[in-house]
Amino acid sequence: MRALTAPGAPPDADTERSADGADDLARWLAPVSAGARPDGSAGHAPRGRGLGYLRLLVWEAAPARLSRTPRTVAREPLDAVAVVLPRYGTTAVAQDGRGVTVAVGELTLIDLRRAFALERGPGASVLLCRLPAHALGLSAADLAPVLGRVVPVGGDGVAALLGPLLHGLGASTAAMSMTVGERLGGVVTEFVAALVNEWNEDRQEHGGPACPGREALLRAVREHIDRHLGDPDLSPERIAAAHGISVRYLHRLFETQDITVGRLIHQRRVEQCERELSRRGRVNPSISAVAQRWGFRSPAHFSRAFKAVYGHSPRQWRAAALGAADSPPPRP
Repeated sequence: MRALTAPGAPPDADTERSADGADDLARWLAPVSAGARPDGSAGHAPRGRGLGYLRLLVWEAAPARLSRTPRTVAREPLDAVAVVLPRYGTTAVAQDGRGVTVAVGELTLIDLRRAFALERGPGASVLLCRLPAHALGLSAADLAPVLGRVVPVGGDGVAALLGPLLHGLGASTAAMSMTVGERLGGVVTEFVAALVNEWNEDRQEHGGPACPGREALLRAVREHIDRHLGDPDLSPERIAAAHGISVRYLHRLFETQDITVGRLIHQRRVEQCERELSRRGRVNPSISAVAQRWGFRSPAHFSRAFKAVYGHSPRQWRAAALGAADSPPPRP
């Protein structure tokens, strides 16, 4: 991306900048109050580009904090909303009494027509995408439940399409014609509108606030765990990376599941081992082979884990299961 110039100005136009970058932010995002960097330095100017009525802004230097107060909103009204999408690091977002921290693999929406505050984490880079609010074709009531909510970019919801598209547009340095830019701006607008609609449909279905695609993402995570139980290195970090979400958000997904991610992996491994040990066959694999097949690093670890769940050692369980023709061993 090139350094910021006022919309409509030639690419090489010389523009005046304030030391803290607030002028650039006002042109490409909204009139805001800008907080200085902790070391007092100005850093580099934000970088932005226009795609039709869409404005993309990469924010990774001064200022570290942005806020739009009710007084600024009244004095300088703006018909726009913005998508906040961290490229790396985290960003704190506050609007309508909600405060969230958005990390890589997540996004959130803010309404630039109302007061808000953003604070970029140390060393963070954030992509801000501004688009006209009226272009979404949504009411304030439609937008309100979504604002200041963390949305995962992974999974199979609309955000899984929108996130990579915005990242790609933000990283691209290719020149685009006005016609192409306007078409891409329209595509992004349709995705954002679909994201809001998906959120509200999911919220109505579950009777309260929810993330778009949350249930689908949970199913995808559970299926991934079942497919990779045999990998001893299966971990929350690897699961999160496979689904394009942060580890923090992965753990948040399981807050309503009455089980942690680590505990689910452990439980599913023990259950698969129990099924195999109880299965009759002409040739039965050794207990150590069963343990290894389902991701346990040592027979001793497996034995302790199995006994903690079923109250018997794997050897006792198998002997009881294979010795009883009509019924498996009693469960504790």
